[in-house]
Amino acid sequence: MRHSFDDDGPRPTPNLWLRGAGILVAALVVSGIAGSLRGPEAVVASGVSVGPMPEIQGLEHRLNAAQSALEVERTKNTRAEAISRFSTAYQIPADLTAAIYDNALNAGIDPALGFQLVKVESGFRANARSSAGALGYTQLQLPTARTYEPWVGESDLVDPNTNLRIGFRFLRELIGRYHGDVRLALLAYNRGPSRINEALAYGDDPDNGYSRAVLHHRPKMPGKK
Repeated sequence: MRHSFDDDGPRPTPNLWLRGAGILVAALVVSGIAGSLRGPEAVVASGVSVGPMPEIQGLEHRLNAAQSALEVERTKNTRAEAISRFSTAYQIPADLTAAIYDNALNAGIDPALGFQLVKVESGFRANARSSAGALGYTQLQLPTARTYEPWVGESDLVDPNTNLRIGFRFLRELIGRYHGDVRLALLAYNRGPSRINEALAYGDDPDNGYSRAVLHHRPKMPGKK
């Protein structure tokens, strides 16, 4: 059966929502108490103002901790939902989905772009190898990989996290080099920056269809319209 990324995915478990709601209630209670105790600064006999009382400082500390814990729960929930949706959309295992998602975020690229890149480059096959010697999920060539991590060998490039980490880092650098133009960055990823720069210098369009293949039908991130 064909799956759509926009279909309703799994929802957070009741326990997760209850934990988040509990943390939020605690945060509101602490906030209310802190607000009731807050008032004009205490004034000593000499007339010199002093800072908030230790009790208020302690309440503020607990409030901040509660808010931080709630934010952590929200982040975990967003990640779990995204991994579930991408896994369904591409029909790939959850562990591979998580590796692509996390490495894309760490590299600073849209995870949806990362998934499409891996799909087009390797069909989600860790042992993919091109006639030019490009390896792994993101089809890295060893010289390119060594510009980022000089110690890597061919065997390292079939390791999922190593391959994804370096491949996505390379793509992010290209996006920056072409001033946010994802189309040109993808073409440079596929053809090499020197060829793209040469074509642009002569006023030619370097497009070979690769960028459309990656960007076409790119699934949306959870929560995006």
